[in-house]
Amino acid sequence: MADALSALAKRAGIIPSYTDQTGRRRRTGKATMRALLAAMGLPVRNEAEAAGHLAGLEAETAARTLPHWVVGVPDTALRGVLPEDAVWFLEREDGRTAEGRGDTVPALPLGLHDLHVGGARCSVIVAPARLAAPPRAWGLMAPLHAMRPAVLGGLADYEDLAIAAEGLARQGAAFLGLNPIHAGFFADPAGFSPYTPSHRRRLSAFHLGDGTSPAPSGALIDYGVEIPRRRAALQAAFAVFQSAGGDADFDAFRRDEGAPLARFALHQALSDRHGAYWAEWPAALQDPASDVVARAGAEMAEAVTFHAWLQWRARNDLMAANRRARAAGMGLGLYLDLAVGTHPAGAETWEDRDSFAFGASLGAPPDAFSADGQSWGLAPFNPRALVAKGFRPLAETLRCQMALSGAVRIDHILGFDRAFWVPEGAPGAYVQMPRDAMLAVVRLEAARAGAVVVGEDLGNVPRGLRAALAASGIQSCRLQLFEQMPGDAPVFRAPERFEPKSIASFSTHDLPTWKGWRQGHEIETRRDLGHVTPAFADRELARRKDEVAAFDAMTAKVAPKGTDPASVDAMHHALGATRSALAMVQVECALDVVPQPNLPGTTTQYPNWRQRLPVGAADLGRDPRIAHAARIMAAHKR
Repeated sequence: MADALSALAKRAGIIPSYTDQTGRRRRTGKATMRALLAAMGLPVRNEAEAAGHLAGLEAETAARTLPHWVVGVPDTALRGVLPEDAVWFLEREDGRTAEGRGDTVPALPLGLHDLHVGGARCSVIVAPARLAAPPRAWGLMAPLHAMRPAVLGGLADYEDLAIAAEGLARQGAAFLGLNPIHAGFFADPAGFSPYTPSHRRRLSAFHLGDGTSPAPSGALIDYGVEIPRRRAALQAAFAVFQSAGGDADFDAFRRDEGAPLARFALHQALSDRHGAYWAEWPAALQDPASDVVARAGAEMAEAVTFHAWLQWRARNDLMAANRRARAAGMGLGLYLDLAVGTHPAGAETWEDRDSFAFGASLGAPPDAFSADGQSWGLAPFNPRALVAKGFRPLAETLRCQMALSGAVRIDHILGFDRAFWVPEGAPGAYVQMPRDAMLAVVRLEAARAGAVVVGEDLGNVPRGLRAALAASGIQSCRLQLFEQMPGDAPVFRAPERFEPKSIASFSTHDLPTWKGWRQGHEIETRRDLGHVTPAFADRELARRKDEVAAFDAMTAKVAPKGTDPASVDAMHHALGATRSALAMVQVECALDVVPQPNLPGTTTQYPNWRQRLPVGAADLGRDPRIAHAARIMAAHKR
């Protein structure tokens, strides 16, 4: 076959070309195709191998009597899925089975079920067609790590979170938003980014209360000091727990969580001994199923128990924080964030190797600030594996977050449609994902938990994705600083023209704060770091002045008479007045913080995720600036 490589790549879901955010059309090259196919488990060295893989995929498709997956709604039979007169066998999620003959799948409850005909299996995802709309409300976004100011020091914990939520609930906030609280790397204090987790189905132990009193510290968190200090205090607390005879609830937790928790805890124990990243371990330990790993687990039983205990503590503390938030009047409670990917050498990929693509990272295509695009150093879900596993890894990942909150934000939900993969040594390209199935899994887990779901749909948005999100009842993201009308001169969208099925905010953690935006802080920072030329920065700063003037012109029409249109109050009035169902007040904007929490494309060059807030958790709910923002939200019937 002529150009079997291109045909194979297309069949595997590698998109042949795309238009980046600068308007440039980019074609997927052969080197990129080969690298991404290898990451999917289809290594290709030449055309003959490509033709062989292609023939195999075509033969498998021709032999199938069922689709790989199908979506249904609860208690409604599915017709047209089965061949006429098919003999089928059904495995329900709850373990019950049924068999029959004919072309109709019987009505099923919510869940992930398996349908078999002969040797073919079809995943039956039963979910509501649409999630219920959230009430008109507002909440605050405040990163947990930052909730202890310098005068207090230390690293904020889940008790701080509960206290902050209770105080904000009294101000009328319906939710408190956080950055991801996935399990991190105790063995590498430098690996603290919440968006580069070790495991998204496990929880951060960094924020467990340790019974010690912190000391005042600098304006930036020193994780190299704070994480080892917290680890030592937790180790001491665990020794006391053990000497007191343990707890029956902990024993039940371990039994209920079963093998997945045991593997995670074993990974953590091995990390203590061999380093944070399993790719650097001795070869025999890199396979969780090896005899060497089993022997190591037996030898390190106490350490394994310690790490399981940390997960039990984290679950209980987060459940308590969410419960206390709701008891104080916070309608949705915690609003958690699901990171788009996972560290390629963390606990998640060690435990569940087959679900991920290796040799390629998630990233973003080129834009005005990143001429070569971005590589985020995150392992993506392999769509072939996700389908083969009936989407259970995705379901379990969502379930972990939704069990502890009333709302979940899915970071970079664009990757549910097409994910941008960047291989080593070659340009990136888009990989098509099974969007409709993945969104059905989101609806399924959200329906079980009663959760509101927000999809971060910012950037190079695929055609049709926003319509699919709206049809699913998943809230879109709308940023005031991006909501500009078409045209050469900046004109900002009026609040009454915002998408109702959305959450509105001024910015995000990756973008400027209110004061920082007005000053062009991030442009000057990128110029000073050498990311952009002085000439480019000057042009952007000049454009920013025009944007600021246009934004002030918009707020002048919205804010009450006498309000300075350049004030944060005016911005909050415009935010509260949007038609968006939910409005997110950002703590950095309300407290006049200039630097943004994270500057994409940097690591140690910028203090990402290290900046402390000027106000602590106990004072957030009574700070006059937060209280004033709350009154503005109430004035707009939120």
